[in-house]
Amino acid sequence: MDIEAWVWWLIGAAALGIPLVLTAMPEFGMMAVGAVAAAIGAGFGLGPVAQVLVFVVVSVALVSVVRPIAARHRAQRPQLATGTEALKGRQAVVLERVDAEGGRIKLAGEVWSARALDTERVYEPGHQVDVVEIDGATAIVM
Repeated sequence: MDIEAWVWWLIGAAALGIPLVLTAMPEFGMMAVGAVAAAIGAGFGLGPVAQVLVFVVVSVALVSVVRPIAARHRAQRPQLATGTEALKGRQAVVLERVDAEGGRIKLAGEVWSARALDTERVYEPGHQVDVVEIDGATAIVM
């Protein structure tokens, strides 16, 4: 029983899909696409050397183009801040005197415990303060 070259390339593509699923390494997926391209080339009658060249060129091209794009996307911060990250940089109103020991502010419609970033500063009720950071359930303000 003689199996044609394009079938072997498709078997190779499926075999490359297994480590892609097991390891979540996208490089295996790009090589699987290269194997599919080689199978298409074999189906059009390309010789063995040309098939291997198609596989290598497509695989290398995908890895060299897709990996930098994926790395750039992975390094980007999310555009929509949620949770305590969304509160950083917002303004709040002092409800009870805020100093290095603590106090209370109204932040995003809720009452929060707060602490002054600068240990020498004191903020009296009615003052507008900026939230610099959230430490647990305490807003650090300045």
